[in-house]
Amino acid sequence: MGEYSEECVLAFLKNQGQLYDEPVAETYEEAEEFLEDCMAVVVQSVKEVREYMESAGADVEGMSDDDLLDASEVFAVGDGTYLILEV
Repeated sequence: MGEYSEECVLAFLKNQGQLYDEPVAETYEEAEEFLEDCMAVVVQSVKEVREYMESAGADVEGMSDDDLLDASEVFAVGDGTYLILEV
C-alpha cells in the first residue's frame, strides 16, 4: 500500500458520499485499499481531469471546468490535485 497520498485517502474517506449511497470504507486503511482496488487515478490539474475523462470515453466536450469537477467520480483533494475513480 502507500500508492496514494494521505491527502487523497482522507479526501476520499471524507467525501465518498458524493459517489456512493453508503460508505464503502470506514477507516483510513479501508479507504486506501478501496482506492487501490478500483485503480483510482490522481491528476495534477483540471486539464488533466478533462484529458483523463476523454481518454476513458466520457463525452466531456462542451462541459465547463466547474461541471467537470462536479462529476461524482472526481474528488478535489485540496492540494490542487484531483482523485478520479473508475465507476
